[in-house]
Amino acid sequence: MDAKETVNCVFTARIRGQITEQQLKTALAGIQRKHPLLRVVIREDEKGRPYFVTNTQIPEIPVRIVERFSDDDWIAASEAEWEYRFNVQKGPLARVVWLRSDDVSELLLICAHCICDGTSILTLMREMLQLMDHPETLLEPYESFESVHALIPPHILSNKKMKIKAWLTSCIAGFFLSLKTNKKKVVPGKSYLLHWKMDKESSTVLTSICKKQKTALHATFSVAFLEAMRELKGDKAKGNVIYPVDIRRYIPEIKNDHLFAFAPIEELPIIKDNSADFWTKTRKLRNDLAGRIDVMNIHELLLMSEYFHSSVKKLVTYLRFNDGTHDVTLSNMGRLNIPDRYHSFQLETIYSPSACFPWRNPNTLVISNYGGEIDFSFISNESFLPKEDARALTDRMMEILFKKMGVLEQAS
Repeated sequence: MDAKETVNCVFTARIRGQITEQQLKTALAGIQRKHPLLRVVIREDEKGRPYFVTNTQIPEIPVRIVERFSDDDWIAASEAEWEYRFNVQKGPLARVVWLRSDDVSELLLICAHCICDGTSILTLMREMLQLMDHPETLLEPYESFESVHALIPPHILSNKKMKIKAWLTSCIAGFFLSLKTNKKKVVPGKSYLLHWKMDKESSTVLTSICKKQKTALHATFSVAFLEAMRELKGDKAKGNVIYPVDIRRYIPEIKNDHLFAFAPIEELPIIKDNSADFWTKTRKLRNDLAGRIDVMNIHELLLMSEYFHSSVKKLVTYLRFNDGTHDVTLSNMGRLNIPDRYHSFQLETIYSPSACFPWRNPNTLVISNYGGEIDFSFISNESFLPKEDARALTDRMMEILFKKMGVLEQAS
């Protein structure tokens, strides 16, 4: 958001077995040694733009231990951690909350979103669990890039026409953002998290049906959600979904186990023709997204984005006060590649990450698959979408999915 206000990502794992505080702190020290962004603070330049500074005397990643009373404690803890800001001038930009009981614990890994995306926080969780079990494991440190220019080929950096285009585009965007921002007073509401799982059998059935229908799970979830939203909101529903795009495969300098936090977005509509069947809509959405990604010039996008720093405050203001043109931002993390068995504990499950954005429209659906079960986290705010309506919306989404699957079971 700025140099003082971070958006926090929370990723939770439930483990069964005995661990010690020292095990956890040793593991966190190991990942902090590996990843440069776990050793940075945030400063502002003379124009008020935030940037990272390495702190060689950075404090260790803190651990807070809380007594665990129920299987749902992690939800309230996640909601609280969204609001608990990092001290960005002191660091580090990560912490852990340990909900502890005799046999079962939840480990909440919290990171500022400006240092990590979903792939990054998954890497941190995997490495943390690995080091808790095998503290002698050595994680190889790496050097972080000093500037986004290090990721852009020289022929693009030296292209004067592109620089002029980027500058003009940023000026025009800033002007229109100023015009479109409606600063009507919005009464802040409480942010909330809804969570549910699809059992292993139903998850397998849905995955198989998507393959037979030549479509993708992300498109299937999107169409089910948007159709449920249309039933709930009628003509007020937008019919559009936003997808964040993981661009690592286009930037060889950023490895899969490196922390990185730049994800361009694509906004797409579903077919609004009522005569089109459900699976046709999913195939169209899947193909449209693939087509958008195929023509994405990531290096040009990185360069263009550097010229938009001057418009960031206007963009933040716009997002805070406008409903947007979409119904939901959907992030499908796919199958989570983390072992479930360790020497001293067992990983029972992982919950899809959550992050609460302070926008007027914060609707976010994060989906993952662990242990064969599809897991859902839906995040929103009472002032935009009352929690009661959100429950009706997500319940209807699942009803649509089960109907298309031809089964009567309900999600757990």
